[in-house]
Amino acid sequence: MFLEPNHSKSSQNANPSGWVEVICGSMFSGKTEELIRRLKRAKIAQLQVEIFKPAADTRYHDEDIVSHNHNSIRSTPVHSSSEILLLAGSCDVVGLDEAQFFDENIVEVCNSLANQGKRVIIAGLDMDFKGIPFGPMPHLMAIAEYITKVHAVCVRCGGVAQYSHRIVQQQQTVMLGEAESYEALCRTCFPHKSHA
Repeated sequence: MFLEPNHSKSSQNANPSGWVEVICGSMFSGKTEELIRRLKRAKIAQLQVEIFKPAADTRYHDEDIVSHNHNSIRSTPVHSSSEILLLAGSCDVVGLDEAQFFDENIVEVCNSLANQGKRVIIAGLDMDFKGIPFGPMPHLMAIAEYITKVHAVCVRCGGVAQYSHRIVQQQQTVMLGEAESYEALCRTCFPHKSHA
């Protein structure tokens, strides 16, 4: 269980150092749900929060971040990670959803935000549909002070699922979809035995 660090305004003034948190896992594992929970708690603590997602992610809503359980929070869609630095302003907390879809510059952006004293909370898929580390996520986990890996339930055996298995015949790495296109599988049930 993730224990949130002390991030009250008084503690931030005493210690201006920021940090990076990564929430990772497969599809249907609750990543976005956990991201929304942490961001709402930050708002309750009266911290200024800015939230971003890739503009290409319009599955549930053009602007809101929406979990599979239909919990939502307002966000700003961006086309590139460099926009985040311009839009984050003087906020205390920055939230990022679907981080695997950002460009590689997102790592530098998150480091810069944390170095400005901000708490940066990132959610994203750690592996693609082939079981290969996805986009900038390995680098984001490497620079993070805190990492939470969440798991889904394997739809075939009920075990602990960590893979997002694509059930449609599309081979491009980036393909937005939900339960009609993906299923969560455990290591035993996942068909790609040669994953990295």
